[in-house]
Amino acid sequence: MTVLRRRRLLLSGLAAAALLSVPALAQQAAPRDGQHDFDFEIGTWNTRLSRLQDPLTGSTTWVEYTGTTVVRRVWDGRANLVELVVEGPAGRIEGLNLRLYNPQSRQWSLDFAGARGGALTPPSVGEFRDGRGEFYSHEDFNGRMILVRFVIQVVDRDTARFEQSFSDDGGKSWEVNWIAVDTRVKDGALPSR
Repeated sequence: MTVLRRRRLLLSGLAAAALLSVPALAQQAAPRDGQHDFDFEIGTWNTRLSRLQDPLTGSTTWVEYTGTTVVRRVWDGRANLVELVVEGPAGRIEGLNLRLYNPQSRQWSLDFAGARGGALTPPSVGEFRDGRGEFYSHEDFNGRMILVRFVIQVVDRDTARFEQSFSDDGGKSWEVNWIAVDTRVKDGALPSR
């Protein structure tokens, strides 16, 4: 076999291999659709919440709450509504979270309101990767602009962990101030409120 013929065979083999790998490359490069990232959470959950009493002050005092979280699908899964009601020695927290999916950016915005304040906080924006959601916002906290990070970890089919942290140094360090662990209510019945 001549050198020229070996080169042609080699080049044609390489070209065929490249053509076979194009669909795989295109499939890998396709952007991920995260519209169903929160589907795991639709339903009723028992919630155990720990909240740092005075964030960004050096406080190490945590307060505990227990209660219920109910998550309802809205707009065929492109949004969901979360209702949180927990109570403990430090009082009662009622919260509402509207989560909206943006199909262009393929990210979610999480818009929280507490019953006491009656207004939405600035949205935290982010996405899920490998069962972990990270969402960020800038918020006013006691007259200072801070960074807020909210992390959602899917532990298993019936357990999810939520963690909020504040940073007042531009993200160099983070102080965790809110940890919630939700456990699915098995019968799926919505609690009366």
